[in-house]
Amino acid sequence: MPTVLDPNASGRSYLMSDDLGYSYAQGLNMRPDSPDHQKLVKEVYTRALESSNEMSKRYESWKKVDKTLTAYVKLDESEKGIKDVDNRRPVSIVVPYSYATLETILTYFTTAFLESPIFRYEGSSPEDIVGAILMEKVIDQHVQNFKVALNLHTMFRDSLSYGLGVVSPTWDRKWGWKAVVQDSGFMSSLFAKFISTGPKRDREETILYEGNRLKNIDPYRYLPDPNVPIHDVQQGEFVGWIESTNYMKLIELEKNDPDVFNVKYLKGMTGDSGKSQFNKSRSESGRSDRFNLSTQMSGVSTSPIDVVWMYWTLIPKDQRLGGSEYPEKWLIGLAADKVIICAKQLSLNHDMYPVAVCAPDYDGYSSTPVSRLELMYGMQEALDWLFNSHISNVRKAINDMLIVDPSLINMADLEDPRPGKLIRMRRAAWGRGVENAVKQLQVSDITKSHISDAASIIDYMQRTSAATDSLSGMVRKTGERVTAEETKSTRSSALSRLTKAAKIASLQAMRDIGYMFAVHTQQMMKQDTYIKAVGQWPDVLMQEYVNVNARAGRVKVTPFDLIVDYDIVIKDGSVQGSEYADSWIEVFRVLTQQPMLFQSFDMVRIFKHIARIMGAKDINEFVMQNGMPPAVNAQVMRQDTIDQGVQQGNVVPIEQMPAMGGR
Repeated sequence: MPTVLDPNASGRSYLMSDDLGYSYAQGLNMRPDSPDHQKLVKEVYTRALESSNEMSKRYESWKKVDKTLTAYVKLDESEKGIKDVDNRRPVSIVVPYSYATLETILTYFTTAFLESPIFRYEGSSPEDIVGAILMEKVIDQHVQNFKVALNLHTMFRDSLSYGLGVVSPTWDRKWGWKAVVQDSGFMSSLFAKFISTGPKRDREETILYEGNRLKNIDPYRYLPDPNVPIHDVQQGEFVGWIESTNYMKLIELEKNDPDVFNVKYLKGMTGDSGKSQFNKSRSESGRSDRFNLSTQMSGVSTSPIDVVWMYWTLIPKDQRLGGSEYPEKWLIGLAADKVIICAKQLSLNHDMYPVAVCAPDYDGYSSTPVSRLELMYGMQEALDWLFNSHISNVRKAINDMLIVDPSLINMADLEDPRPGKLIRMRRAAWGRGVENAVKQLQVSDITKSHISDAASIIDYMQRTSAATDSLSGMVRKTGERVTAEETKSTRSSALSRLTKAAKIASLQAMRDIGYMFAVHTQQMMKQDTYIKAVGQWPDVLMQEYVNVNARAGRVKVTPFDLIVDYDIVIKDGSVQGSEYADSWIEVFRVLTQQPMLFQSFDMVRIFKHIARIMGAKDINEFVMQNGMPPAVNAQVMRQDTIDQGVQQGNVVPIEQMPAMGGR
């Protein structure tokens, strides 16, 4: 009997053996009941299982990191009782210092990399200069349209929290509806003078825009080849990840992408039937603990489906995917661990897996490196304990702890919580005095040094992470006066450590992403586009494109304009403040006073560098056209008029004019 995917689902469910009219490219037989399909499912499943078993060893440590990034702690029974009595009383918390450290380093990465344009290009030869400029402008337009900066922010955050941040550069097209003017047709135009009908507005489905985009891959869903180091993803036999989606998204993808098929076999899946056993993002992470969410969604009214996407270097003949006996890179999609919905050769010009990994704290050998926040987890745990034990002791000591002789006083009066109470002695004790009736129990605060101990741990955490007070925007209060030079030196050292991490991230991920974006644009761009001729290269573009659109600040770019050789300009990871402007100003002053040095150095570039480190966003906006000063409004005058002007003091010889700007 053929297997039913989900016999209890609402709506129609299909059998594996049903013929749904799919035609598969390259002569493949990917119907779910075919031997070729079942063999491919087994191969993908085996590799995903091997990778998942290795990655799962890190989940427990990552879960602890997730919990340190929130100040919320689940209450135990005793603390629930405390809150029930008085919800204003403090209970255990996570001291959010790991979160503050993450935000400090993440702010540095954001400043270092996310200033537009994020990706820079230069022509390899003189004839490629303009094409590289256009490439930079077009890709910056893609970055804006698809909000790539948000994906890069998530990649950096994952790399600092889990030790690896993974993204997949892809070429995407945004489909939608476009308003058009309806064609009146031949008969309508023929009788237009007899029929008073105006133009009609209609709409048509089309590609609104296309371009490069990034997809973030959750580390809990990442399935790399465990036999290669984390930064050598291109050397692995495969690399994959799990995408959580739903039936409606997949059937829409099948409609717009001819390489996707078999999605209709997934119809009717609900609950856990469409989920992959390799998806541990909810069951193993600590992200949902704060909100008391269940580890699994019910999925009664929706159709959640997990898809294992895997880039795999395979021999087509061995996998019954073709006749070639040499390795090729393929993309395989396995939905719900049962149905292959994609099997195609990549055929990308760069011949790489479209995956980039950022691991600034890698060791060069491990497939799953230890993150910066994991290194500090033990200190974070000690910090939480010191703080919470002090709060617990204060909460205990702040209550009245009394030793009472119940034979001498009225206990009901003593237990009355209202202020200004009157405690009456028992009749038998009248006249004996009240000294020995009630006594306050002496409680010593053994945790009073915990706060100072916590400050020491915070200092160790700062030394480990390089997220010092000055980088966090805070001024450390010390007993001694700190000189400006000492502050500058401390800040410079901390910035150097963060610059090192940012530079590694640039070499690992940003270079690969920039390279893939450029290759994808050259290979897959189909539509002409317009770019703004502003910013760093307006004069070059205006000279090359002397037309109406260029003069209006727009330049038309065709796909063929971008077929050039280029070099990727790598950002060095430095930010404003890592270099000190006063030092550069002094260097600039020395250069201007020494003719030999003045002729040997590019003074304009040095001035632009000083402006950049002082905070100028784009000093090129103020550069004069072609580097020439504005035209002088010269007039020809008669000699007697000039002599008269000299006598009146209105005209002076040019050598007697004061220097520009005065002295």
